[in-house]
Amino acid sequence: MSEKQQKSMLSFARDLPNICSLLGLLSAVIGIYFAITGNFPAAIIGVLWAVLFDWYDGIIARKIKGRTKEQGVFGAQFDSMIDIISFGVLPAILLLSYGNFNVWFIPGAFVVIATSAIRLSYFNVYGLIDSKTYKGLALDNNVLILAFVFLFESFFTHSTFSIFLYVILMTLSAFNLSSIPTPKFGGKWVYVLVMYVLVLTSIFGWILYNID
Repeated sequence: MSEKQQKSMLSFARDLPNICSLLGLLSAVIGIYFAITGNFPAAIIGVLWAVLFDWYDGIIARKIKGRTKEQGVFGAQFDSMIDIISFGVLPAILLLSYGNFNVWFIPGAFVVIATSAIRLSYFNVYGLIDSKTYKGLALDNNVLILAFVFLFESFFTHSTFSIFLYVILMTLSAFNLSSIPTPKFGGKWVYVLVMYVLVLTSIFGWILYNID
């Protein structure tokens, strides 16, 4: 394709599924901000909505008729880039911040980000095992589990929970890179995800309200 025939970069950004992806990126950036500032309930809310928008960009893309091949390819790459931030960088910063940016938490943060980069690159080459099965645990499951784990934060001291968080993320990273077949949730599962996000957003919002 010659340079004159190439679309502008911003023309892809106006594509509705990519707008949804950008909303997910915005949620991740908000989550990163609150993770850095130590507002962990708000950070968890951010990552939950990042997952929700990540699910819906694909749903919207499949429902839109007449999308070009270029739009599809760009959307897949765009989604992958955002996933590294939402499900790699954000959890890594959350771990670092919860560990008070102690130097011993740097290896864990590196593993989380490296795992996301390796897994997403592998997926971009090989895709699914079949239409309903991933190889290894999908990255979005990490933060959904992480959000659930944070519901029990108040039962532990800060130092104990930071170690627990470290162990959980390293374990999830191992599952991300494993060859264990895991189901690809879709279809009616999206309604379960919506309910999960809304319920946990309400709980963490209530926690924030009571902290203030």
